[in-house]
Amino acid sequence: MSSGRSLRLAGAMALALTVAAGCASSDAGGDGAQGETRVFTADNGEVTIPADPQRVVATGYAVPVLIQADAPLVGVSTWKRGVPMMNEEDKATYEELPKVAGEQAAETNYEAIAKADPDVIIIGVPAPVLGDIDVPRLEDIAPVVAIGPTVPSAWRELSRRQADAAGALERFDTIKAEYEAKAKKLAEKYQDVLPRLKLGHVGEYGKVAKGTFQREFNGSWGTNIAGDIGANYYGEVEEKGKGSRSVSEYPSIEELPTAFAEADAITYSVEADGSIPESVQYVMDSELWKNLPAVKAGETYPIRYTQAATYREAMLTLDAIDESFAPMLKQ
Repeated sequence: MSSGRSLRLAGAMALALTVAAGCASSDAGGDGAQGETRVFTADNGEVTIPADPQRVVATGYAVPVLIQADAPLVGVSTWKRGVPMMNEEDKATYEELPKVAGEQAAETNYEAIAKADPDVIIIGVPAPVLGDIDVPRLEDIAPVVAIGPTVPSAWRELSRRQADAAGALERFDTIKAEYEAKAKKLAEKYQDVLPRLKLGHVGEYGKVAKGTFQREFNGSWGTNIAGDIGANYYGEVEEKGKGSRSVSEYPSIEELPTAFAEADAITYSVEADGSIPESVQYVMDSELWKNLPAVKAGETYPIRYTQAATYREAMLTLDAIDESFAPMLKQ
């Protein structure tokens, strides 16, 4: 860490002692906006951060959020899973930014982050994964804000907090409003169909080798965006766990008839290019699947972009759902 950087942060930290939580305060010493700080509540506690950061490093789920929000990024982790959901502009930004960490938290490059000289480091990984990162070492470089995923549907709130920490709420809220308007329009389009259906969903994280499939309920990755336009995935997890385990479960393939016996229609996750994941194909190849009432009735619908965790990505999901569900309107 440069000596100048150390002095700037030391000044900011001292000033933070006089700042109320969540509020900004001007630096009486005349350092302008650079000296303003606020206390931000993150997964790793209350963190004093610049009120208007000019150099932001982002990792994990924070990467696509902050690219789309036009945050002043100076380094990001790789985020290959999100590339198929990026538009050309966002993809160009992502490719141009220095990569300071890999796909895994353990691949964090501390020297690269120090070289980026950030004002704040925003880590978007699940809380258990945070243990793979040397947070104190990062805190020697800049304030660290950890905001990781919890239940899948919580990406709405979590992504906004990440944008807030990066001082990029204006653009974020514009995209959020576009999404909500689009979802409202589709909810009106399907209001005579979706609310009366009991839906089931086959997710892509089943284990073929173990003979299991993933059933997703309301609020899971494969279902939460469809829920915004009125889809209802009936039932609930039999033995709830934490995070995604509270809204999805992994029954054996033999339980398929029981799981979807009441389903009027079944949706299933597919890749961004429309191809069927091996775990979903495993289910669809089963004779048990072919005998489900919804399958016999032809009421099965693929959904692309089920990994969406930003409002811009979720708009792709809405388009995909609309394309897939369109035949419902003709019945």
